[in-house]
Amino acid sequence: MPLWTIYHPVGAFEPKHKQALATSITKLYNFPAFYVGVVFIEKDRDSLYRGGVPADNFVRIAIDHINIAWKTVEEGSRRVDDFDEALAPIMRERGMLWEFHIDETPRAYWSIEGFRPPPSGSEAEKRWLRENKASAYATDAVAPAGDAVRSRGLGLSD
Repeated sequence: MPLWTIYHPVGAFEPKHKQALATSITKLYNFPAFYVGVVFIEKDRDSLYRGGVPADNFVRIAIDHINIAWKTVEEGSRRVDDFDEALAPIMRERGMLWEFHIDETPRAYWSIEGFRPPPSGSEAEKRWLRENKASAYATDAVAPAGDAVRSRGLGLSD
């Protein structure tokens, strides 16, 4: 559901830092851990610019949220603060400057391992949560494409 793509200078993070960031990011969400993807993309130190000048300590993060929409601006602002709090310890320890943005994608455009996600709050979704993996379920429970379905029971939206 969320995919965090982290662009960073080569050598900016050791494996233990990447693991710590991935764990912190995954804990931000209240749904099956396997829904959360974190991708680290190393870029040559002369390939990251900030303000038109090379920045060998700059980290740019693109966050794609699928089927997550905040109800209010205040909720979104609170979650942005949560995200910054999760990133800050490692970013500051490593002397990194960071920036992120969040894109929201409708549920109708989401598939995981060939399965459409089960409806929010359904028994199938509860099973996915328990088993921490995607699996088959009765397809008549899937919301039709184009439905403005939002996450329920996942701690982010109704």
